[in-house]
Amino acid sequence: MTQGTEPSPGRRTVLGAAMLSTAVIGAGGTLAGAAPAAADDRHDGERGGSYRELPHPTVIAHRGASGYRPEHTIGAYQLALDMGAHVVEQDLVPTGDGHLVCRHENDITATTDVADHPEFASRRTTKKVDGTDITGWFTEDFTLAELKTLRAKERIPGTRPDNTLYDGRWTIPSFEEVLRWARKEGRRRGRPVWLHVETKHPTYFRRLGLGLEEPLAKLLRRYGRDRRDSAVFLQSFEPSSMQRMARLVSSPRVVLLSGARTRPFDLQEAGDPRTVADLIAPEGLTWIASYAQGIGPTLELIIPRGPDGRLGAPTTLVRDAHRQGLILHPYTMRNENTFLPADFRRARDGAPGVDPNAYGDVFGAFRRYFETGIDGIFTDHPDTGLLAAADFGR
Repeated sequence: MTQGTEPSPGRRTVLGAAMLSTAVIGAGGTLAGAAPAAADDRHDGERGGSYRELPHPTVIAHRGASGYRPEHTIGAYQLALDMGAHVVEQDLVPTGDGHLVCRHENDITATTDVADHPEFASRRTTKKVDGTDITGWFTEDFTLAELKTLRAKERIPGTRPDNTLYDGRWTIPSFEEVLRWARKEGRRRGRPVWLHVETKHPTYFRRLGLGLEEPLAKLLRRYGRDRRDSAVFLQSFEPSSMQRMARLVSSPRVVLLSGARTRPFDLQEAGDPRTVADLIAPEGLTWIASYAQGIGPTLELIIPRGPDGRLGAPTTLVRDAHRQGLILHPYTMRNENTFLPADFRRARDGAPGVDPNAYGDVFGAFRRYFETGIDGIFTDHPDTGLLAAADFGR
């Protein structure tokens, strides 16, 4: 079968795939048998064709299958792929010795066991990241070898207590490790594994002498993911990062967009007064289309929530972006009531009130967003997203 035509797996299939993945992934969280690529070892088998040929709507595994496994681990990525996700996301931050690793934030306090390592106690500190004071442990204060002594854990154990079963199973993956994993899985499956790669806090890191774009471009070129038809999206909340990447590689690029009243940090630092509301206006979308192929807006920019938390009427963003030739990959759908619009939260049978950690009517919510014409969507639960997409396509 070709990509996008395989039936969505049932629970038995998913569990079987998850068991298979443990044979592929070593106990330390690294790809079994994988060796680092030589500096000139360019792999040309990562061409995915046009991103417009991906299944529609495209289901993007947000930080992997993070609804079921600790986020940004090889285990989460593998499960997402085994579930059938069309694209798997990575967020990139640097180590002090210049390696790119996969973490949603450079603060690793909540996603690793670093607090349990007395040898690193003195590295706990407070930093101002994009204007916000944060206290914890940060990737830029560690070498890759030091980070590899830590183990990943569930970020929101109160919401996802079942995921804590996997605490300590995997290490923090380097991005090169993920590229090797994707290459091996692509060869095994007979088609490239699509990735969605975000540069995190690029202005902040550039000031530390740890710029993200150049080492990322080097890895993309080394692994044959630097072309227009490569099986990868690049993304950032800072438009200048995607402008910089456009000068380095031809891989498709997406500008991420937060709340309408917010300002991207790089625009703030440059004295540019534009807000996200300006960027999603026709003139702003024209500007984005000059260096990027898509946008990744928060779902509230697609359908705002009212004061009661219920979905209102869709905005014109999908239509306006499509007029500029831009695709839309909004974020993020999750199964739990606490993350859903109020009109899609559901109580358990016989239970008083709504359990915020129980699953709501996520299929109904998916349909509302799909009806706007979005091209894809990020979700922590790719199996749910795939079933919703299949329902919508009937």
